[in-house]
Amino acid sequence: MSLGMLRLFSIFIFGVTLLFGRHLDFTLIKKGDPNSTNVLLVVGGIQGDEPGGFMAASLLSTHYKIEKGAVWIVPNFNFYSIIKRNRGPFGDLNRKFAKLKTNDPDFDLITRMKSIIKNKNIKMVVNLHDGSGFYRTKYIDKLHQPLKWGQSSIIDQDNIKGVKYGNLKKISDEIVAHVNKNLIKKEHEFRTKNTKTHIKRTFEEKEMSKTLTFYAINHGKAAFGNESSKSLPVHERVYYKLLSLEKFMDIMGIKYKRKFPLKPLVVKDIIDNDIFISFNDKKIFIPLSGIRKKINYFPLEKGAKFTFKPSSPVMTVLQKNGKYTVYYGNRKLTTLVPEYLKYDETDNSIKVNIDGKIRDVRFGTLVSVKNYFNVRPDSRYRVNVIGYVNKKHKNEVGLNIRKKQIIRRYSIDKYGKRYRVEVYDAKFKKKFLGMFLIEFNPKKKKAYSIVALNNFLKSK
Repeated sequence: MSLGMLRLFSIFIFGVTLLFGRHLDFTLIKKGDPNSTNVLLVVGGIQGDEPGGFMAASLLSTHYKIEKGAVWIVPNFNFYSIIKRNRGPFGDLNRKFAKLKTNDPDFDLITRMKSIIKNKNIKMVVNLHDGSGFYRTKYIDKLHQPLKWGQSSIIDQDNIKGVKYGNLKKISDEIVAHVNKNLIKKEHEFRTKNTKTHIKRTFEEKEMSKTLTFYAINHGKAAFGNESSKSLPVHERVYYKLLSLEKFMDIMGIKYKRKFPLKPLVVKDIIDNDIFISFNDKKIFIPLSGIRKKINYFPLEKGAKFTFKPSSPVMTVLQKNGKYTVYYGNRKLTTLVPEYLKYDETDNSIKVNIDGKIRDVRFGTLVSVKNYFNVRPDSRYRVNVIGYVNKKHKNEVGLNIRKKQIIRRYSIDKYGKRYRVEVYDAKFKKKFLGMFLIEFNPKKKKAYSIVALNNFLKSK
């Protein structure tokens, strides 16, 4: 297939697959002082089969506050390859920063990234990767040797003259020392790897001259690669990347606040559980931790534009054959099988008795229940608790409902704790007012999880 045909094919794929989803374009997130001239640019997801990179960049964008200086983050640079779980459907994106033909499918993507890198306020660039094995300066075995990339801080040369933070080796060695003070295992030791790209004698050096970091160096920016080992679980890769990024920020004088304790298992908990999505202006809210693989009869507005708000920039929804699949990085979380209804925008909340206390519950929220709940009687509403069966009542408003009365397989989660409560207009069967979720006997949540959830629900 010619490049021209390949590009046409890629446009077709994007146009069809993303017709009702968020466009698979990369996101530039700017945190901190908008007028700062001391900006750190962090890039993740340049290769879609390296989840440590895009997950670390995602957590940096959602779970850190920048109080001095600025950090710009592109967590999902090659979003299409992230979804496809490959290095790049149209070739390795990190080998396209030298000469590139205008008919290359990635030409526009590369051109826009080059423009960001050249911004005068950016003083340092860090490109996040996952690499094979464990880099060592001397051969130990097949997994630990000079040809491996994992657990290394990458520089193209020792110094760049006349450039702020141009002492690349010194800075890289500081990153390495910081990470090595906080190792999970001694085997995970970091080392500085100098690819000596500027020499361009070997095949590897010539290939490295086509990379994002070498392009940045040639445009007056200090630039580093950061490689975590693919031999490690993703949360440990992310842990080491966050350690490195924090040290980069320290070196640049960028002040930050992290919203969680930086420990490997805490990082895993956040990656797996602090994930949410809302639909159609928060009319519907779904926590995605432990979500079932398929949710049937998902209420969507007939004839209206499908909109959603994810809690992570590496999360999206793709439509295919009338179904909507939620992706989180390169993980397929759930597929929504829609039931199309007419939405009514007049009501935003409803009164609910939760364990004996009357509360005003907003649609698109999650409510914890210990023993029972009931939606307070109101002639305007028809309530349907998905999975609750009571042949005597077609309308479940006013009924005390307990967990044992709901069929477990109708929960939205694999653990049988979260259930949908859908509210309709009592006179018009297909007029949907909104939905909230009931969670029975939830585990005690850590403070950072509650903060993340509340911030998500309050955000615009």
